[in-house]
Amino acid sequence: QVQLVESGGGLVQPGGSLRLSCAASGFTFSSYRMSWYCQTPGKERELVATITSTSGSTNYADSVKGRFTISRDNTKNTVYLQMNSLKPEDTGVYYCNAESRPNSRIFNYWGQGTRVTVSS
Repeated sequence: QVQLVESGGGLVQPGGSLRLSCAASGFTFSSYRMSWYCQTPGKERELVATITSTSGSTNYADSVKGRFTISRDNTKNTVYLQMNSLKPEDTGVYYCNAESRPNSRIFNYWGQGTRVTVSS
């Protein structure tokens, strides 16, 4: 059974930091590209950061470049999102996503989300 379990969300003041974690099970974690998305009310989920399965290359939304860092530990089947210098506009529900496309098939999984609130 595939599971992605996010944790680490919460309430933080502007300028503060949070570290999100996503623990994966039920699939070959090291073969999947992992991403974090953020959703705010009335909007679609937006890609925040992604890390590839092989080279570990990363990519970020312009709004978080220089503030957020995505990383993965394939020995622990976990992906992280270190969030620094948080702003109120970072508020939302953060979802972990796993995707693999072997031989033109698509495998795509989502976690249940963890809420981040940036407010004074």
